[in-house]
Amino acid sequence: MADDIERLLAELSEAPGPSGFEGGIRSVVRRELAALVDDLETDGIGSLIARLGGAEARPRVMLSAHMDELGLMVRRITSDGYLMFQPLGGWLDQALVNQRWRVLTSRGEVLGVTGIKTVHVMKPDERERVFKRDGLFIDVGARDRADAEERLGIRPGDPVAPLSRFATFAGGELLLGKAWDDRAGVGVLIEVLRRLQVEPGPNTVYGAVTVQEEVGLRGAGTSANRVAPDIGINLESGVAGDYPGISEDEAQERLGRGPAIFLHDSSMLPNLKLRDLVVEVAGDLGVDLQFNVLTGYGQDGAAMQQAYGGAPVINITVPTRYLHSHNSVIHRGDFLGAVTLVTELVRRLDAVAVEELRRFD
Repeated sequence: MADDIERLLAELSEAPGPSGFEGGIRSVVRRELAALVDDLETDGIGSLIARLGGAEARPRVMLSAHMDELGLMVRRITSDGYLMFQPLGGWLDQALVNQRWRVLTSRGEVLGVTGIKTVHVMKPDERERVFKRDGLFIDVGARDRADAEERLGIRPGDPVAPLSRFATFAGGELLLGKAWDDRAGVGVLIEVLRRLQVEPGPNTVYGAVTVQEEVGLRGAGTSANRVAPDIGINLESGVAGDYPGISEDEAQERLGRGPAIFLHDSSMLPNLKLRDLVVEVAGDLGVDLQFNVLTGYGQDGAAMQQAYGGAPVINITVPTRYLHSHNSVIHRGDFLGAVTLVTELVRRLDAVAVEELRRFD
């Protein structure tokens, strides 16, 4: 039987929330945070900003995790009633083919599937080709354009979310679902605030659950400008490298070996004093810790790092297989390890520790 952690992660994973259209997931996160914090507000583009502690107290520790997921937008409806779409975020073309989707209309959800020509009529060269997104479409079962518009209520600009159900693999430690990027980080943020509500740290903690990360770290920018953090901790999905076809030079994280720190990605370099503190805390707690050096990737820590004159920031991750697809996998132990690690890290960030982290000699 599922426990509270599994139920939370299942709900976070399954909730719809393409970049720029995060209403479905925002309602879930708002419900969870409202019972835990002293203040909860929404900024001008839809990010949720929770505060635990006094508004005027320092230091300010900002936790961030993005609620948006990859999705699509209806570009136009063909005369035959098929939907042509605009991708939202970094999809691979091959990840879009023959998948189920939820078209989020003003009148409710409409089921759709990205169609593909049957292999029986393909020419030999077609069978070996990656089908490009510009030639893909969504079949919603409409008779024609008027039927799609009038009966189904679909309009150009409607968001489209992946449809994929949460499940546990045999044994229950590996969790399968969509949108772990970054619903895994959102879950960590919620559980850290739950623990800090019971035993607060020597600081004010802001939890920013941001929007539009997948299209340019937009929500983290507005949230960080609202909070003006002294220290930033971004909570993300990591890039696991423990399956066939990916090398250790491309990604170093492995499921079941604990949370990880990004030492390099294309958007940010971490503060090394903060890295050393994380390593120290993990050692004291007996939490296994991994490190990852990536040539690509971009994450909300970069926006926090640059806000209001800059702040020391680090990116802590839950290792994840098969990012940016309908189905990805995390390990329950890595998730819980991240919660334990980040909670204790926040409790050690008093004024003296933060002053030292912010000193550049």
